[in-house]
Amino acid sequence: MRDRLAAIPAWAWLGGIVVLSAGLRLWLVRGMVAPFVFVDEAIYAELARSLADGEGYAVREVTVSGYSLLYPALIAPAYGLFDGLVDAYGAAKTTNAVVMSLAAVPVYLLARRVAGQWLALLGAAVAVAVPSMAYTGTITTESLFYPVSLAFALVLVCYLSRPGWIRLAAVVVALGLAFATRSQALAFVPAIATAPLVLALLRRRRDVVRPFVPLYAIGAVAALVLVVLQALRGESLAGLLGAYSIVGEGGYDVGQVLRFWLWHVEELDLYVGILPFAALLLLLLRGGALPERLQEHVAATVSLVAWSTLAVGAFASRFASDRIQDRYLFFLAPLLVVCLLAWVELGAPRPWPQALLATGTALVLPLVFPYVRFIGEPAKSDSLGLVPLWSANEHLLAGRYWVTVAAIGLGLVGMLLLVPARYSVAAPLVVLALLLVLSRPVWSGPNGFLVASRGALFQGIRSVDRDWIDRAVPSGAEVVVLWTGSADRFTVNQNEFFNRRIGRVFYTDEPTPGGIAETPVSPRESQPAKGLLFQPNDAAVTAPYALLDGSVTPDGEAVARDFLTGMTLWRLTGPLSQRARITGIYPGDTWSGARVRWMLLRCDPGTLKVTFHSDPSLHRRTQRVDVRTDQEVVSHFGRPTVVRSTFEIPLLPRANGSCVVDLTVSTAVPSEVLPGSTDDRELGLHFDAFAYEPNA
Repeated sequence: MRDRLAAIPAWAWLGGIVVLSAGLRLWLVRGMVAPFVFVDEAIYAELARSLADGEGYAVREVTVSGYSLLYPALIAPAYGLFDGLVDAYGAAKTTNAVVMSLAAVPVYLLARRVAGQWLALLGAAVAVAVPSMAYTGTITTESLFYPVSLAFALVLVCYLSRPGWIRLAAVVVALGLAFATRSQALAFVPAIATAPLVLALLRRRRDVVRPFVPLYAIGAVAALVLVVLQALRGESLAGLLGAYSIVGEGGYDVGQVLRFWLWHVEELDLYVGILPFAALLLLLLRGGALPERLQEHVAATVSLVAWSTLAVGAFASRFASDRIQDRYLFFLAPLLVVCLLAWVELGAPRPWPQALLATGTALVLPLVFPYVRFIGEPAKSDSLGLVPLWSANEHLLAGRYWVTVAAIGLGLVGMLLLVPARYSVAAPLVVLALLLVLSRPVWSGPNGFLVASRGALFQGIRSVDRDWIDRAVPSGAEVVVLWTGSADRFTVNQNEFFNRRIGRVFYTDEPTPGGIAETPVSPRESQPAKGLLFQPNDAAVTAPYALLDGSVTPDGEAVARDFLTGMTLWRLTGPLSQRARITGIYPGDTWSGARVRWMLLRCDPGTLKVTFHSDPSLHRRTQRVDVRTDQEVVSHFGRPTVVRSTFEIPLLPRANGSCVVDLTVSTAVPSEVLPGSTDDRELGLHFDAFAYEPNA
């Protein structure tokens, strides 16, 4: 049996790993019902749709730059082949599953340079077992950047092995492909420059750098050309980053950058399971005694780890101080695992002073990491190395993150130090098993991708199909969206993501978070009775259909409605208008105060359906709601509940043609009821939607 297995060529085993990974991911991503990494997924879906339609790189018909060039092109066929965006979404996830699984190939080739065939195949398996393979279920650049960045690392290592013009050209091409996938690859430039210097230190010979002189010469000329070109265009070098140009501008605090750099190094150590990081440190300490090929791998890995963590740490220190972003660093994990495989191939050398220093450092780093600061909602999309610990909150040793990590880490480093050399393959096998175990909570745990996906869809689309707007609107008809801040921002994002008919997006107060090409609108004081909404150029908004939340009633007919979110699709009979005026709701919230007034201009006899819910933790007693119209006063009583309820109010217009409904609600003050609350507002009910329906 062993001879038969050995007779199977390596390419067949490697192909099997890729196919098995892709098949598993194809099966898993079916459970992802909606995007949740906003606005990234919305932007890349829009770019792919624009490319498929032959309109170039545009978001909401506005040309943009600085975003990935290659990833939208990769998934554009999915949006070109399927008119329905639900089907296109599924096809894009299928593409992700196949492409990201190809990361096994460059990892195998990297490992094969420093280890035997079976160890290299184990490295390939580890590459497709990392928890971040969950990104196959998202419309983000991770699926493409993972194999592309590993391919770049392979080209860099080969260049370090035999520096020459052809291999230098290959490095430049690989760098260009990586940068076209994600601008983060700009951090690879200093890594390329640093790697020969690290290699010289490992070999303890200055002449090692001499063959790389063309690299530094070309780099200097290229930098000078870029500076001159940008100066002639009147732009800074940061302008090369397009939409991300702000990242290249000043304003960084050195102390903060160094703190975030160290935190990202610590979390990367945790992400890979400590052992690969310890192996890198041990090999680094033994630099001069290593085979040349392994020195080249270590030099490339150290350079990529150092500059990538520094770049991501600097970015986070200024733009994402509430999160650790291993989504930008997990591509380093296989490079570290290859170091562990090479250590096994060498016979597991463990000179005690160096081994203790390496394992001790690798163990201490994640113990001093500030888990409480970074474990929370942002971790769901950006810090997958922290999600398993977050999911295990109720089972932590001594109720502490660091104690749990210490117990597991001691077991891991103890194995690395004590396992007999002939059984040292157990170390990478344990890492593989650990990554597989940790992948489960990342994917299907209480804070995992599946729950986040379903929650995001629940926030945006609830009681209708995802493509409900496309089903109700004729092909070619535009549906404009008005964002007032009254509904959840996902009511815009999710409906736009799944419905081609949605076009322009307008807003009344603030644009949607991260929104692109959104236009403000407001009423004119000279025409208060009409309620028309005008753009900054004084043009009214004209369109056949509009998607509006429950606070907006235009001139038109309701065609379809998502009752549980309050979103309504209207067929407009004139320019977009806001006939309804609501007071008594706190800005940017659905909480009411003690009194709420709803008024509708140009009102016909009909019915107002008011959807609301409460909060039992705040309201401990039965709540009372008095509903007053010109005709009567009706009182409603009920126990507070988070379940949405609806009551209907008959409407008759006043002499001036308007309908008015006043609601008086019993309230409570959170700071007086809830321990630790500093909210001094009087809170009554969550008013989720006001839906006006004229009599037939």
